[in-house]
Amino acid sequence: MVPASARNARPAAMGPMSSVAILIVSAGRGERFGGGLPKQYRLLAGQPVLRRTIQALSGIANGLIHVVVNPDHLENYNTATAGLELPEPVLGGATRQESVRYGLESLTAMSPDFVLIHDAARPLISHALIARILSALEGGASAAIPMVAVADTLRRQAADGSWSLVPRDGVWRAQTPQGFHFAEILNAHRQFKAVPVTDDMALAEAASLTITRVDGEESNMKITTQDDLVIAERLLAGGFEFRTGSGFDVHRFKEGDHVWLCGVRIAHSHALEGHSDADAGLHALTDAILGAIGAGDIGQHFPPTDDRWRNASSDRFLAHAMSLLRAAGGQFVHGDVTLICERPKIGPHREAMRTRMAEILGVSIGRISVKATTTEGLGFTGRREGLAAESLVTVKMPI
Repeated sequence: MVPASARNARPAAMGPMSSVAILIVSAGRGERFGGGLPKQYRLLAGQPVLRRTIQALSGIANGLIHVVVNPDHLENYNTATAGLELPEPVLGGATRQESVRYGLESLTAMSPDFVLIHDAARPLISHALIARILSALEGGASAAIPMVAVADTLRRQAADGSWSLVPRDGVWRAQTPQGFHFAEILNAHRQFKAVPVTDDMALAEAASLTITRVDGEESNMKITTQDDLVIAERLLAGGFEFRTGSGFDVHRFKEGDHVWLCGVRIAHSHALEGHSDADAGLHALTDAILGAIGAGDIGQHFPPTDDRWRNASSDRFLAHAMSLLRAAGGQFVHGDVTLICERPKIGPHREAMRTRMAEILGVSIGRISVKATTTEGLGFTGRREGLAAESLVTVKMPI
């Protein structure tokens, strides 16, 4: 079994008018966990459980995350989420059901098409599971619930101490996030607020919504006890894979007196032509990172037809790719950039380039390599019509 938070398939593309909000329910006191600090604020591999849950859900297409918290735990919440860009938390109620309703009401101004309601104590949620939920909602389901078939033999004990077998055929364990059309689940919460339920699926049933089961994941466990926390840490420790991404970029020379390469301004007899600052080195490295995480290419994120990026500094592109990598739970391991040109000479600027790229990425300079080569006078670079750059990166990603 591998950590679900670490499976990094991107969510299914939503329709052009679709929007999704994510409601994380973190108002519980965690009494079953035992002893003092609620479970959502306990450390899981060095970070609070709630923070890991938020990070696992970040980067969902068009997503907005709202967190519902216990009013008595605001200090814990602020500590756990320090540095994360989130709306103000929603204050929860006396029950989970009430807390969810308050959270849904807080989303009415946004009025998203879909809402995913998730337990804060499930930090190992995967993007692949979310993709299945969103796909079902896009396909017409009013409710999409991840479920896992019961595999263990079930026994019920009577008051007299005797045991009976509970058939497990057709018995499923429901998980979160549970996905709904926002207006429908909000109406269900309002209509049946006096009917106590244990999850939002029960309200969907009460409202006669169409419920679709999607495959859940064993690793999408809910941390309820100390043992669960230990198991989750073991999953996180071993659930990584290494990926390689490649990037390539070309720009022609034009009239000018300098070029930008790998974030460094270099005096030269010509400039490079491009919509942005035409920094081929940063463009190639950006594409390599995007490729490693399956996030398309630089043109999708920064279209050359968009005037916002005219003459833009390419460090913004690289920083954006790095933010997507981090949002997906990944780590930058190493980047190698090769510049292909007759002129300018790269050697005198190599260390400045490494330093600048390490600065943009927020990594040590030892993780960045810059090389240069020529084509021995052959081709467009040999004729000094332009230059090219290629890049390879290695990243460490959750599985």
